[in-house]
Amino acid sequence: MLANGANTLRDGRLYWYPDFLAPAEAETWQQRLTEQIPWRQQAIRLFGRWVDQPRLVAWFGTLDYRYSGLTLSACPPPDWLKPLWQACEQQAGRRFNGLLLNRYRDGQDGMGWHADDEPELGRDPVIASLSLGQTRRFLLKHKDGGERLALALPAGSLLVMAGALQHHWLHALPKTRRPCAERINLTFRYLYSSPA
Repeated sequence: MLANGANTLRDGRLYWYPDFLAPAEAETWQQRLTEQIPWRQQAIRLFGRWVDQPRLVAWFGTLDYRYSGLTLSACPPPDWLKPLWQACEQQAGRRFNGLLLNRYRDGQDGMGWHADDEPELGRDPVIASLSLGQTRRFLLKHKDGGERLALALPAGSLLVMAGALQHHWLHALPKTRRPCAERINLTFRYLYSSPA
């Protein structure tokens, strides 16, 4: 079980704050994001063909962001989002200039195995991941040896991935057949350059 605060994994670090937001505050943020974010379903390139992502996304940042053949254009965040942004920066001890939001509408929305290791994120990226809504299982597995970790991330929890973690670990949010309400995930990051 992951403890509250700092945890050193083999080849990486995790910081988990299960009560980062109070339940009422987390619910308020989820409702506001659901109603006011310009959510889109985007197509990505997967195994040589274009497919719709099984989730809705939005991007705010000073630079364009690209992954899986998809480029998200730079867009400033709305002013009302800045207090939450700054609170996540303060907890992570890191400034961020980009925010990728993922909206999982039900258990059939998910995210496959991947690492946030795009070159524009730098050598050892710090990713702060805030969960709102339905608790979902978040999985990590080591690229060499198959070591695994499963976390249940409840509403209002903040998970910070740091150190060499993105070089050595993959992570995923698997789909589930169980009845599942919506979940919104905010992943803050720092981009050093736009994609070439």
